Amino acid sequence: MNEQIVKIDQSWYKELKDEFKKDYFDNLRRFILQEKSQYMVFPRGSQIFSAFNLTPIDKVKLVIIGQDPYHGQGQAHGLCFSVQPGVKIPPSLLNIYKELKTDLDFKIPNHGNLEYWAEQGVFLINATLTVRANSAGSHQNKGWEIFTDTVIRKLNDKCNNLVFLLWGRYAQAKEKIIDPSKHLVLKAAHPSPLSAYNGFFGCKHFSKSNDYLQNHGKKPIDWQIPIYDATTLF
Repeated sequence: MNEQIVKIDQSWYKELKDEFKKDYFDNLRRFILQEKSQYMVFPRGSQIFSAFNLTPIDKVKLVIIGQDPYHGQGQAHGLCFSVQPGVKIPPSLLNIYKELKTDLDFKIPNHGNLEYWAEQGVFLINATLTVRANSAGSHQNKGWEIFTDTVIRKLNDKCNNLVFLLWGRYAQAKEKIIDPSKHLVLKAAHPSPLSAYNGFFGCKHFSKSNDYLQNHGKKPIDWQIPIYDATTLF
C-alpha cells in the first residue's frame, strides 16, 4: 500500500502522487532538508501545501499565481500574497486591496490573511513553494517550477471555466500551458509598487472574474474579507 508522503489534500494527492516519486522531487526534497540544516526556511513544513489543503482541486474556481513566498519572519504561510493576522500587510497585497476598493467598493481589512478567498475556491499558488529567510528567490530553479507547472496543467485539463489571474511576467510565463478556449485568462502588471501603475490599477480583474463565473453557472467570489477581532487571535 502506498503511503502518502506529503501532507496534502487527498484530491490533490490523487492527481500529483506520481510527481512526488520523480527524481526531480527527490532532489528538491534533499535540497530543502539541506537548506533547513543551515538556514530558516519559509513557510514551515506544515504550511507548504496550504493552498492545496484549503482549496481541493474540485473546488477551484479561480487561480492567482505568485512568484515565491515572502521571505520575512512570520509572513509566508503557503498562500501567495497572503500573510497571517498580526503581520503588516505587504505593499503588493495592499495594492491588490486598493484595486478591489476601486473595482468593487471593497473595504480594506485590518489584516492580510487570504484564507477566506481560498476557502471559496481561489487557488493562491506560488510558482516556488519555499524560500530561505531574507533571501528572495533563493529556492527558484530547484524543482518547484516543474511541480507547479504540473499543477497548472492538471487544473487546465481536469477543470472547466476557471479564471486565471496572471499578474506580471513571471505569472504570465504560465500562460502557455493554459487553454484559453476552456478558461478565462486575465493579464495585468504585477501589483508591486514598482509596477502597479503600469496596468494593474484599473484592470478590474475582480469584477470581470465574477462576471465570468456567474455566466458559467458558478457562484461568484465574495472578495470582502472579514475583519479579525484581535482579541480572538490569542
